[in-house]
Amino acid sequence: MLRAEIVSIGDELTSGQRLDTNSQWLSQRLGEIGVPVVAHVTVADDRAANVEVFRQAVARAEIVIATGGLGPTADDLTREVLAEVAGVPLELDPAQLEHIQRIFSRRQRPMPERNRVQALFPVGSQPIFNPEGTAPGVAMRIPRADGTACHVFALPGVPAEMFQMWAGSVRPALFELGAGQQVLVHHRIKCFGVGESDLEQMLPDLIRRGRVPQVGITVSDATITLRLTAAGLNEAACREQMRSTIDTIHECLSSLVFGEEEDELEDVVLRQLAQAGATLATVEWHTAGLLARSLSRGETASPTFAGGVILRAGDKASAGLTAPVAAAAADLARAIAAYPSGPASEIEAAARRLATAAREAWGTDYALIVGPARVLAGAAGEAGDVPLALATRDRAKARTVSLAGHSALIRPRLAKQALDFLRLAQLNPASLDDSAR
Repeated sequence: MLRAEIVSIGDELTSGQRLDTNSQWLSQRLGEIGVPVVAHVTVADDRAANVEVFRQAVARAEIVIATGGLGPTADDLTREVLAEVAGVPLELDPAQLEHIQRIFSRRQRPMPERNRVQALFPVGSQPIFNPEGTAPGVAMRIPRADGTACHVFALPGVPAEMFQMWAGSVRPALFELGAGQQVLVHHRIKCFGVGESDLEQMLPDLIRRGRVPQVGITVSDATITLRLTAAGLNEAACREQMRSTIDTIHECLSSLVFGEEEDELEDVVLRQLAQAGATLATVEWHTAGLLARSLSRGETASPTFAGGVILRAGDKASAGLTAPVAAAAADLARAIAAYPSGPASEIEAAARRLATAAREAWGTDYALIVGPARVLAGAAGEAGDVPLALATRDRAKARTVSLAGHSALIRPRLAKQALDFLRLAQLNPASLDDSAR
């Protein structure tokens, strides 16, 4: 099987001044023609470092695709580096020089002498035509010690030029090398509600390396994504290969699975509400508007999401609210302030009353509440508990969630916990049967 490595070149990348999106795009295109990518490497404009990177890449993969370093300036080193790795000199290609001169003529500018270096190529290599730019690419076969060879394709870092050269030259060349005999298909399953290690234990050996289809796991802001990858003759064959694994994941994780591919929790919640013809209002303290913001950005936000109120601590926290909502908000704030001397049960009861008052005030089918935090005795930072409450037309339920983790993640995770509370209630309304008003 052909395997590829992608090398991105430039100080602007290694310094963090620019994001390397070329590697992402190339990986996606290679997957479409069945070539797995085994490594991404980013290297600065340093000759010795480039030589080392290319030597390692040539030894590791059958295909190496590089972007960057083909300009005319002193820090553009890709031609020289490839020549050194292959052990050959550079030579001038008159046809490419003429093309570069025509580019400048078309732009009604004289060609600087420095641009002649863009027509230099390692002996034995082939130019990759660049229709719109002055930086032709380089295609070359570099022999390896075991008698095999690595095929290197160096492209300019300008995305528009790279896209065109990929389609016109590199992709067809890869097909000639044997690519395209299979495709790689990816599928993402989104989960929420447990930790990464807990979720992995719930899956029967699905994350094992070498398994077919391959299943990977990543976490971002408490959302766990299971990434399935299958190789087959076509997309339909890959989907069929994944089917039993997808079924197993759903059977093992049940309602922990909330969506697929680009789904976020707010998208799923809003779709559920839209399908039911239902509306939602929110009142939030500790999430400081993150809940309302995520619902407003959702793909079906209007008119399902009626709006939200953001409250802060202080005497004016409930200003502008209707009298019943303001009174219920004040009761919840007092219950939080009284803890731990007051009963914890009163906090959830006050949260239910606020959810009910908010739903009635705005005439929605649901009201979702994120309360203020009650800090635990002796706790540091934001450690503590926050009440969540959900009201429907005939019931209300509250639960308490613990604040834990890095301070930058607490509020986003809390907003997702509130959304998941509503998602699960919509999936199983019977879960609210033990509610009290």
